[in-house]
Amino acid sequence: MAKISIGKTGLSVEKTGFGALPIQRVTKEEAVRLLRMAYDGGMEYFDTARAYTDSEEKLGEAFKGMRDKVVIATKTMATKVEDFWAQLETSLRLLQTDYIDIYQFHNPRQCPRPGDGTGLYEAMEEAKKQGKIRFIGITNHRPDTAAEAIASGLYETLQYPFNYLCTDVEMQLMKDTVAAGMGFICMKAMSGGLLSSAKASAAWLEQYPVIPIWGVQREEELQEFLGYMEAPPALTPELEELIKADRESLQGNFCRACGYCMPTCPQHIQINTAARMSLLLRRAPTEMNLGEAGQKIMAQAETCIDCGVCKTKCPYGLDTPALLKRNCKDYREVLAGKPILPKNF
Repeated sequence: MAKISIGKTGLSVEKTGFGALPIQRVTKEEAVRLLRMAYDGGMEYFDTARAYTDSEEKLGEAFKGMRDKVVIATKTMATKVEDFWAQLETSLRLLQTDYIDIYQFHNPRQCPRPGDGTGLYEAMEEAKKQGKIRFIGITNHRPDTAAEAIASGLYETLQYPFNYLCTDVEMQLMKDTVAAGMGFICMKAMSGGLLSSAKASAAWLEQYPVIPIWGVQREEELQEFLGYMEAPPALTPELEELIKADRESLQGNFCRACGYCMPTCPQHIQINTAARMSLLLRRAPTEMNLGEAGQKIMAQAETCIDCGVCKTKCPYGLDTPALLKRNCKDYREVLAGKPILPKNF
């Protein structure tokens, strides 16, 4: 196993983290079992958020009585000071703790800073002064906001999407984060499920001073990641070929399934699935996608009125309505029996 320091925080953890968003989808009993199995297997960094429904509650149940054994990071999407304090107190209560190791602003449109008129950063500082949080972090999907956070000197960690589909922009953000003495927490290590090889993803990430947080909801997934902790995979020629093929197929303007365009769609379209359905079908055909559930999602996507609300919320600047239209067209063709989707989308 390999330890990594989280920037200048003084925290040192195993270089494999547990992403607790998916445990929303399992029972509390199963979530607690998986979380304790992860800890017993050597994982020390656990990431959740106030927005992840009951995820914090499940972590609290799993780690009560052993708080000093794990590093817990959670997040707030508060835009008002009163909501900041309310969410912090709720997180502390659900996590069954009196402090949070890393408290993060959750994908803000602008980088909170002292004197910006919101009072949010000042609230973070006060919470740190009170001992309710240890370190201040920020998560984002927007390169300009992430770059601003790095340059500000106000943050101790940055959580940002980072995987082998990343461009020079994301690579530079990672390097700048490390150079600034900040911890770089890697989300979307498998690009929201579009990358099918955890081994290739883990081998590629081994090259960099980052902490990947792997989304886990099944024991077999967890066992695979724990195995990579014991024996980190090497970047073999075979894996490099797989990575090259994925880059050729996926790099560019595709939906990352971050979900920040939702749930504001007036047509109630499940955008983060519909806008990448072509890729999902091409890479991993499933009954869910071609069956009744998938057809219902895509039928709803065809009701898009091109209002543009989703486009204004996309941190990647995608023309989401256009993506929906193209995915709906491909989906209809697949249902009609067309065997091959376009290679590049």
